Amino acid sequence: MSGTIKTVTPIDGSVYVERKLASPAEIDAALAAARKAQAAWKRVGVAERQKLLTKAVDAFVARKEAIAEEITRQIGRPLSQSPGEVRGFEERARYMIDIAPSAIADIDVGAKEGFTRFIRREPLGVVFVVAPWNFPFLTAVNAVVPALMAGNAVILKHSAQTPLAAERFAEAFRKAGLPKGLFQFLHLGHDDVAKLIGTEGIDYVAFTGSVEGGRMVQQAAAGRFIGLGLELGGCDPAYVRHDADLDHAIENLVDGAMFNSGQSCCGIQRIYVHRDLYKPFLEGAVELTRRYNLGNPLESGVNLGPVVRASAASEIRKQMAKATRGGAKPLVDAKAFKAAKAGTAYVAPQVFSVADNANPIMQEECFGPVVAVMRVKGDDEAVKLMNDSSFGLTAAIWTKDEEAARALGERVETGTWFMNRCDYLDPALAWVGVKNSGHGCTLSRVGYEYLTRPKSFHLRTRT
Repeated sequence: MSGTIKTVTPIDGSVYVERKLASPAEIDAALAAARKAQAAWKRVGVAERQKLLTKAVDAFVARKEAIAEEITRQIGRPLSQSPGEVRGFEERARYMIDIAPSAIADIDVGAKEGFTRFIRREPLGVVFVVAPWNFPFLTAVNAVVPALMAGNAVILKHSAQTPLAAERFAEAFRKAGLPKGLFQFLHLGHDDVAKLIGTEGIDYVAFTGSVEGGRMVQQAAAGRFIGLGLELGGCDPAYVRHDADLDHAIENLVDGAMFNSGQSCCGIQRIYVHRDLYKPFLEGAVELTRRYNLGNPLESGVNLGPVVRASAASEIRKQMAKATRGGAKPLVDAKAFKAAKAGTAYVAPQVFSVADNANPIMQEECFGPVVAVMRVKGDDEAVKLMNDSSFGLTAAIWTKDEEAARALGERVETGTWFMNRCDYLDPALAWVGVKNSGHGCTLSRVGYEYLTRPKSFHLRTRT
């Protein structure tokens, strides 16, 4: 495929970045260079890998102000919030670098007279990372840094909305002195992505995106017997239990629903509230949502920016209308948000009260500044409704009772179970989904298991 990609900033609809798509010859050359570089890199000691990648993180963080502004201009997140992504990138990258020596060390399986036995974790080869726009660095770093630390080469294809993110990765690795060809990025169209996945020489695909996109990846890899890591989003629930700290729950959950204009795979979309707290919670959530300042994300005081593009805004409005037709009651007057105009990427935040869990807003990922609240009688009903979903990325509970939180968490079908917080990734914990939220794992020691293959050494020392 030939041509260009144009990044239209949602701030004002102008073209912010334009890049050429890679040619077939450039794609072939990148894969050949990656394989050559990886053959040498896998023999480099882990301590040396740590040294080089730490330099890369240092180089990246040194440009944090410029990178934060680029994030805002590419996706519309308020400039006051974009630096948080750079901090999150640093936290995850440094953690995964630090734990690598023990995470990929040989596994001693125990003594056996006359034998030496151990399991070695070997790199897979070339890892193809396909990253989305909504958190352009946080989603990509989950795979890029540990893949390199494990001894793999990486080819990164970033979203057409955030091409500068791929370029900033490359810039940091170049400044750190990473071997040529070990990390590369390609600007690609969908057809070339599928073709590359199906090409001999790609050994693992780490994809973050939609369910539909995940199916495309699986189809492209069919018959190749390579590993796939698929993080495909969610419609994440929260439960406000009868003993919750009400003010804390309102503040955290509204933020968990509205941050990044609701464009987070683990953002909160449906909230189940115990009947004893339902009315004050709903009133508090609506009041807090009404205080958001929607506008130009480059301006001071704005804490809610546009969604990624005008077409996405149109789809979100259609989903809200569909929810309303299904019986959901919108409680926030969209007209109060003057920046929210049809044909633009600016969407007014909305809180729905819902009586039926079958309502589309409780079942379909919205990916906008929208949250729905439903009354429940107690724990059993909350668990039942939380599990009534085709997704399972994260779920959260607000309660003062840790024992109850643990017990309920064992019953909820989810990849991560939070208590008194939401919408956060701890790099020490496995990031994983169930059901249509995907499969595979990134971050934590477990994440390294997906970026390596076990090789057993069974050595008879006595005959």
